[in-house]
Amino acid sequence: MSPVPLIPGEDHRPSLLLVTDLGYEARGRRYCDEDIFLASRLRESFDVALCHPRDSAALLDRFDLALVRNSGPVLHYQEAYEAFRARARELRVPVCNPLEGRGDMAGKQYLVELSRAGYPVIPTVDRAADLGLLPEAGEYVVKPKLGADSVGLRFVTGAEAGAALEGADEGTLLVQPRIGFRYEVSFYFVGHDFQYALYAPDPERRWVLEPYAAGAEDLAFAHRFIAWNSLGHGIQRVDACRTAEGGLLLVELEDLNPYLSLDRVGEEVREAFVARLKGSLASLAG
Repeated sequence: MSPVPLIPGEDHRPSLLLVTDLGYEARGRRYCDEDIFLASRLRESFDVALCHPRDSAALLDRFDLALVRNSGPVLHYQEAYEAFRARARELRVPVCNPLEGRGDMAGKQYLVELSRAGYPVIPTVDRAADLGLLPEAGEYVVKPKLGADSVGLRFVTGAEAGAALEGADEGTLLVQPRIGFRYEVSFYFVGHDFQYALYAPDPERRWVLEPYAAGAEDLAFAHRFIAWNSLGHGIQRVDACRTAEGGLLLVELEDLNPYLSLDRVGEEVREAFVARLKGSLASLAG
């Protein structure tokens, strides 16, 4: 079914379904404010409608493309999300981000794979037999592969980490050492183009962010994961921590619906991001 103008008789501009949960409450962030702002700016170039992720599959055939934004953790609506993905493929509606993401979009198995391959990530295993591959630590982090927003995350001893892996369904949990770090930093991309970086100077206040002047080594680190993910377009956020020794380790590669913290950047940076996003979406709409 071909998309049709939302207002009969009006010249057809590309129609965009912005998938978001304006009611989702996240710690330290107001998802709704960010998506209301983005919708207002995207309306300059597209006919935009916002919908909850549970409604997205039913509405998709009316639109030229879809943009998944701050829709909350997928585990809260897994069935609806799978229906949306299937419907998008059936209709061949372009989705931003593309559905082939290898990062958080597919769960956190990538952390195990990247750790095994020697990438600079926090060491990660998903089998009790592999716990010996982790560096010794006073505490370990256990979290579900399909988790988000720290859902299901807990800090345990080494013995408890082994028991957690042995007692869970195979391949459902991750274990990492709890490492000390100086701060967390996030690098934001549209496509393969770096846009800006933010960091949290206080490790205890993750979402109290400030602009970060990324150097050449920082950008080479972040680009390595963007290249690994190989998405042709979309919004990605590379989250890393600066260790006590001074290096960077990947924490997460957010490629489904990364929060952008646009309220923490200057107007010039924000406008440049919006312009780059509009251009990316316009190229998908044809």
